[in-house]
Amino acid sequence: MRKNVLGNTGLEVTPVGFGVLTIGKTQLNMSVEDGSAVLKYALERGINFLDTAQYYDTYHYIKHALKGTNYNPVITSKCLDPSYSQMKYAVEQARKEMDRDVIDIFLLHEVRNDPDWDDRKGAWEYLQEAKAKGIVKAIGVSTHHVDVAQKAANIQELDVLFPLINFKSLGIRKGNESGTKDEMAAAIKKNSENGKGVFTMKVFGGGNLTGHYLEALDYVTALSGVSSMMIGFGYNHEIDHIIEYIDGNIDRNYAPDITNKKIHIDEGDCESCGACIKKCPNHAIRFNDNGSASVNHGVCLTCGYCAPVCPVRAIIMF
Repeated sequence: MRKNVLGNTGLEVTPVGFGVLTIGKTQLNMSVEDGSAVLKYALERGINFLDTAQYYDTYHYIKHALKGTNYNPVITSKCLDPSYSQMKYAVEQARKEMDRDVIDIFLLHEVRNDPDWDDRKGAWEYLQEAKAKGIVKAIGVSTHHVDVAQKAANIQELDVLFPLINFKSLGIRKGNESGTKDEMAAAIKKNSENGKGVFTMKVFGGGNLTGHYLEALDYVTALSGVSSMMIGFGYNHEIDHIIEYIDGNIDRNYAPDITNKKIHIDEGDCESCGACIKKCPNHAIRFNDNGSASVNHGVCLTCGYCAPVCPVRAIIMF
């Protein structure tokens, strides 16, 4: 598979990467053997770019998949914590649990509008120090926010931007309001022009746009400044289809079978705002005992009306 250079980092990545969250405990909850087998299959097929995070608890899958092989993928990890000491711990944890001396890319995870970035000043300071020491090659942010992506373009120390974008604008934020795909696309282009490496998330809007498979992929791959797109895989055939797409060999009438997919709400992201409960036409969503929104699959229509109103992209389909 061909590779693209990620901005000014010198890192070469395939046009599609493997978002390892999907095989972890918050989604498919696969065994180490099964999850690492899917990861290894992706590596065998030529994908060389992996995305994980401290919060995902998926380092063990990567370590197991790489054990005894010659594969040397580009690995991105991320940390939500704000302080210098917490970020230092996160970087060391990633190095230890994936058995790697150097982490290719490390990011501030899901940076929101001001003052979130300023509140993580300590964590950002440590990432710069880790890069200077050579234990991290490139640093940056992941975000769902247009304003954060705009700010990133002008930060000299920032190497990489990992923004959310899809053709329906699902999950894109701007301040405390919804953002648009056009605004995010402009921010992506500006970052690329300024030498930042850009790879994207949520091409399928957390699975909610999987039924628009080719349209979703066509939109992101046509964006100016994007080097790669992270996609969550759970099965080998999903990897086969994306490689067919990248190679230009996919049947343009292809549509994945989504009849067995269900709506889920990630409790780790849910902010209990109730927007999805108000929007659901069949009253299939309620607050659970933990105070988070949850889905009654017995009455859920899988219509997807809830996903666009979630301000933090906590609603996914798999």
